[in-house]
Amino acid sequence: MTHRFTLRRLVVMASQAILVVASTSAIVSAYAQSKDIKIAHIYSKTGPLEAYGKQTATGFMMGLDYATGGTMTIGGKKIVVIEKDDGGKPDQGKSLLAAAYGDDKVDIAVGPTASPVALAMLPVAEEYKKILLVEPAVADSITGDKWNKYIFRTGRNSSQDAISNAVALDKAGITIATMAQDSAFGRDGVKAFRESIKKAKLVHEEYLPPATSDFTAGGQRLIDKLKGLPGRKVIFIIWAGGNPFKIADMDLKRHGIEIATGGNILPAMVAYKQFPGMEGAAYYYFGMPKNTINDAMVSRHYSQFKSPPDFFTAGGFSAAMAVVTALKKTNGDASSTALIPAMEGMSFDTPKGKMTFRKEDHQAMQSMYHFKIKVDPAFAWGVPELVREIKPEEMNVPIRNKR
Repeated sequence: MTHRFTLRRLVVMASQAILVVASTSAIVSAYAQSKDIKIAHIYSKTGPLEAYGKQTATGFMMGLDYATGGTMTIGGKKIVVIEKDDGGKPDQGKSLLAAAYGDDKVDIAVGPTASPVALAMLPVAEEYKKILLVEPAVADSITGDKWNKYIFRTGRNSSQDAISNAVALDKAGITIATMAQDSAFGRDGVKAFRESIKKAKLVHEEYLPPATSDFTAGGQRLIDKLKGLPGRKVIFIIWAGGNPFKIADMDLKRHGIEIATGGNILPAMVAYKQFPGMEGAAYYYFGMPKNTINDAMVSRHYSQFKSPPDFFTAGGFSAAMAVVTALKKTNGDASSTALIPAMEGMSFDTPKGKMTFRKEDHQAMQSMYHFKIKVDPAFAWGVPELVREIKPEEMNVPIRNKR
């Protein structure tokens, strides 16, 4: 009797254990199936580049919505975006990224806005072995000598800016002096521009503190280097934030000196109205690219904000397109072991057309736009009229990493 009872008890207990194991397995399986894809977007919500950061955030969320058909899901997994403000401070950005990877358990990080912040963040991605998709920080060194395999970038780099601007300015008989911020962004930009110039003559490089508001001293040094020289004389400006075009108040025309620069956000291009005919090359202007995705972004932005999308809105949107394209390739697997091989050499559609992550350094190869400024009373800013699209294959963008 005791043996029969014990045997029956054991059978019941074993059955219950099997049910518990099966139930636990089902819960674990269900959790694995429904686990969110967590993305940290770390950018300048405040600080000197706040305007850039906010545009990127708008574009990123708009792009995720567009790329997922409004579902914000991939492979049955919900996309959750956690926003963090680095304030444009490298130490803050570095600690926020570590907290995002370590405490928030995010799968992917996107950002930041400023190049010094990005450079501080790169080792953190390598330490945690997780993807950091850089947008829009531009310094060459991000995908150059400071790069590691967890870094991808949808934003253009300094070389792409410089090479495309050289298309407009690198002509025999032109003498150029540069004015740039004394930062990774400014110095990398000038270095790449210098290396891209083959026909024109570069006679001076002027570096000023990033927060400079009085350009008198720097402007005078530039004038002294250029005045009296024969031929066409140009000051090429590489600047983020502020109003470096105050240098025009120094009556450059008296010395036959022109100003040239690349594209910028619409509020900054209000100053471009002073320089009709000014040439340069832009990363983006809403009226330049002709494709379905740009049309959709422009339409959505007008509908939501009653204004056109801007320079960095396109960048955020492009970053979202890259993330969703990659996750669709991995069927929602957000691990670095799945994403890195999926993203290397990956092409994806953006408001600028097709971009491709170069395998060697994960820099997105992309078009740039040669423009000439036109004054149109219908717009508050100088309108960059397209001269021609500069295709990725036309730009010999150096590979600067040590891979």
